[in-house]
Amino acid sequence: MLSIALPKGSLEEQTLLLFSEADLPVRRSGRAYNPTIDDPRISRVKVLRPQEIPLYVADGHFDLGISGHDWVTETGAGVVKVAELPYAKTGAGVVKMVLAVCEDSPVRTAADIPPGSRITTEFPNVTRGFFERLGIPVEVHFSYGATEAKVPELMDALVDLTETGSTLRHNGLRIVDVILESTTRLLASPAAWADPDKRRAIEEIRTLLLGVIDARGRVLLSMNVPAASLDTVIGQLPAMKRPTVNQLYGSDDYEIMTVAEKATVNILIPRLKAAGAEDILELPISKIVR
Repeated sequence: MLSIALPKGSLEEQTLLLFSEADLPVRRSGRAYNPTIDDPRISRVKVLRPQEIPLYVADGHFDLGISGHDWVTETGAGVVKVAELPYAKTGAGVVKMVLAVCEDSPVRTAADIPPGSRITTEFPNVTRGFFERLGIPVEVHFSYGATEAKVPELMDALVDLTETGSTLRHNGLRIVDVILESTTRLLASPAAWADPDKRRAIEEIRTLLLGVIDARGRVLLSMNVPAASLDTVIGQLPAMKRPTVNQLYGSDDYEIMTVAEKATVNILIPRLKAAGAEDILELPISKIVR
């Protein structure tokens, strides 16, 4: 039913991991650009550069696609933004489109860029719009890669994406402004979104993907608690809404279940035990569907 374009390159590994965890594993054979997903809702899969995906989706070549907000903005593609999927090359997080100059440059903010400066970037449309809003005429040069290698010998500044800024710093560059922040997006073509059957399938795919995203970094805690300790233990608990409390059959004790951040359980579990909890179980969560 649905045709989908998945990104190759920096987003590829995390995208394939997300689909696998959502029980939509992408299977690749000898034809690496034409994998399959064994799901009745997905009829065709293509792996393409994320730069191209928004326009292909907007034009109806694909019903669904995954690309960054940065490329949607750069291309101006008329797509439906179905969901934000907050992951990047190294996992969870936001990437930033930044303006950077050589470390010893006198430029401290974007407003300090001298008129006529040469700016190298893979995002010429966003870059031109940014400097037009500042009222600074610059020369924007399209970069085919290795953008940071061109400053300062060939170019005066660059506009590029970064997660941590470490590559820029390693190359002697300094960030002076953030132009936009970007996350990965699930995109739909307007035609597919307007089709009731396709929209239902799209929303089901979205539910699975967001369920995985929401579950990452969380665990399920289950424990038994004597009635006398119930309020004390509950007072220690985090919860998405409220913890689930069930009385055990034939006993005055209770079972409590709640969701907790994985990063906090090393502190939380000893506190729960000290408060009276027993038989504490920590269980992984594959999806949370709200």
